[in-house]
Amino acid sequence: MDLRAHLLAILDRAYDVNSWHGPNLKGSLRGLSPAVAFFRPGPKRHSIYDLVLHAAYWKYTVRRRLAGEKRGSFALEGSNFFPAPPRSTAREVAAAKLLLESEHRKLREVVQDLPEEAFGARLGRRTVEATISGVAAHDLYHAGQIQLLKKLFAESGSGRRPR
Repeated sequence: MDLRAHLLAILDRAYDVNSWHGPNLKGSLRGLSPAVAFFRPGPKRHSIYDLVLHAAYWKYTVRRRLAGEKRGSFALEGSNFFPAPPRSTAREVAAAKLLLESEHRKLREVVQDLPEEAFGARLGRRTVEATISGVAAHDLYHAGQIQLLKKLFAESGSGRRPR
C-alpha cells in the first residue's frame, strides 16, 4: 500500500470505517440525543457537542494548512472550542455532526490530491505525514472521550427516566 492510500485508510478507520478497536468517531455519535450531546460532567468540562465541533475545527485547520488556504473560513466564528448554542436541540446536534462529516470529506479530498513528495515536507514542527496521522489519532482520542461521556451521563442520573 502506498503512503497516500495508507493515510486515507487510517483517516477513514478513525472516523467512519469499522475497525477492531471499537467505535470510531462517527460511530461514537450514533443515536446521540440532545440531552447526552450537551451533558457536561462538571463545571468547565466539555460536552460531546463541544468535542464534535472541536474535531471538525481541527480537520478544517489541517486541511487549510495542507491546501495553503488563509485562516477564517471555518463555518463558525472562533477557534478550537466554541460556545454552546442558545438552544440545545436535535437540530444543533445534527448541524454539528454534518459539519464534522463535511470537514472530514474535504480533508480526504486534499490528502487525495497532494503530490507524493508533499508527505515528507514539514508542516510546522511535523511532517505532513505525521500531521495527517495525527488527525486520525485525534479522532480516536475524542471517540474514547465521547464513549466515556455517554457512560457518565447514564450513571449521573440524568439519563434515567422518571418513575
